[in-house]
Amino acid sequence: MSNWLHHGDLPDDIDFGVMVAVDTEAMGLNPRRDRLCVVQLSAGDGNAHLVQFMPGEYDAPRLRRLLGDSGVTKLFHFARFDLAMIYHYLGVMAVPVYCTKIASRIARTFTDRHGLRDLCKDLLNIELSKQQQSSDWGAATLTDEQLRYAAADVLHLHALSAKLDAILEREGRKSLARAAFEFLPHRVLLDLGGWAEQDIFAH
Repeated sequence: MSNWLHHGDLPDDIDFGVMVAVDTEAMGLNPRRDRLCVVQLSAGDGNAHLVQFMPGEYDAPRLRRLLGDSGVTKLFHFARFDLAMIYHYLGVMAVPVYCTKIASRIARTFTDRHGLRDLCKDLLNIELSKQQQSSDWGAATLTDEQLRYAAADVLHLHALSAKLDAILEREGRKSLARAAFEFLPHRVLLDLGGWAEQDIFAH
């Protein structure tokens, strides 16, 4: 595994193909309060690219162009959070989107284990460490442990989506998952607009 740390934007010579795995690290879970610190990306080739941001430095035209490319599917785990962070700080809705958490919830109704660590263990027999999840991602210099953790969050998403697609196909739920993915940008706008804690479909 190799990972590259870039400051402020991607280089202009990277080809991520038609599906890029994406994840984010932030100072917390509230996009309006907790700033975006890192965006991780992988083409599914065993390599990860990490873009680190300092406060207020979110120009990143090459990264924004990639995330806004309608010909490239953006592959997330828990896309609802990552889409909100990216939209709030980079001003782009990263669609079309595939979310492995939603795919797992629709495909694997026999379990309540839908976290990334659970999926990697159950579907790929890979153990992920989440030790750095709550570390200080706003630090000017990230540790080797943080870099490895951030890279690991995108390196397995392509393989997971393939496994989940097979189950969705088998159970006749692929179109339902696709419809849920297509609704995600609207869910994100509801979150950012003040409806994050409300079930708008409730009675």
